[in-house]
Amino acid sequence: MDLNTQGEHCISVSNLSHYYSSFKAIDKISFNVEYGKVFGFLGPNGAGKTTMIKVLTTLIPPSSGSVKIFGRDVVKFSSEIRDRIGVVLQQPSAEVGLTVKQSLELYGFLWNVPSSERKKRANQLIEDFDLKTIQNIRYDELSQGQRRRLQVAREFMHDMRLLFLDEPTVGLDVTSRRNLLDYVKQQVKDGLTVFFTTHIMEEAEYLCDEIAIINNGTLIALDQTEDLKKKYSGVKGIELKLSNPVTLDVLSLIRSRIGSLSIEVPDPESVKIGPLEDTKTIFKALELLSDAGIEIKNIAITPPTLEEVFLNILEGHDNNTFKKNKE
Repeated sequence: MDLNTQGEHCISVSNLSHYYSSFKAIDKISFNVEYGKVFGFLGPNGAGKTTMIKVLTTLIPPSSGSVKIFGRDVVKFSSEIRDRIGVVLQQPSAEVGLTVKQSLELYGFLWNVPSSERKKRANQLIEDFDLKTIQNIRYDELSQGQRRRLQVAREFMHDMRLLFLDEPTVGLDVTSRRNLLDYVKQQVKDGLTVFFTTHIMEEAEYLCDEIAIINNGTLIALDQTEDLKKKYSGVKGIELKLSNPVTLDVLSLIRSRIGSLSIEVPDPESVKIGPLEDTKTIFKALELLSDAGIEIKNIAITPPTLEEVFLNILEGHDNNTFKKNKE
């Protein structure tokens, strides 16, 4: 069976539920992941992300529903699927006592990568993940960030079509984090599909093509990243460049026109106003300022961050759940 060409979607989840005794960790979730994309799976602690990854990586069977990887059922074809996926979990995993280079080469050996190819891949990954200065250092002597880079790098020792990254940047500094994300982006351009979880919303916004948000085992939002921000933004701001410096009189005039909205002055000729609920509020504020004789040279609408969207969605879901429970 050629898993490279099977199925319309790389991952297809239909009406999936999973129970731990009487506790429902996942409740009737459905979604698809396209080949060659990064799919972000976000949620607070205890939302069900880890359980979902365990089901998708064939570690535990679903209680009900259907899960297919490469068009094949994860229970019936678990062995074949495992051969073509990579998995980086939150928990550290390593060969204590081996050096960085030995660990990479051992991983290639376990995946039946030919000797000459193992050495070539190991050397390239040492370069790509900035491991050259520590390639002869044993795992137990590495820092947390160095161990994490090695853990991610090892997965690329074998050929895979799908990679699961569960909080892959934990313990990494800013530079290492960006380098890792850029490396993943390049692999996706070359055809890799990635299932990605993180608590750092900037990472998800930078990397993900599509995002699903889960809370209390339930899928509460699913869309393309930019469409998700537009759909659930709720809060926007505007930055105005004025023709003249901002004076106390101008600020007082602005405040008298926009009511309780907050005002910031980032530089002598700029004013930030927000939060604004929708575009109608923006136009109303601009009209009021224009009527007051304040000359505006340039307008920039401040888009919401994914973190703001994420928090808005969670808050809305929690409030609705609370109302239903009261009823």
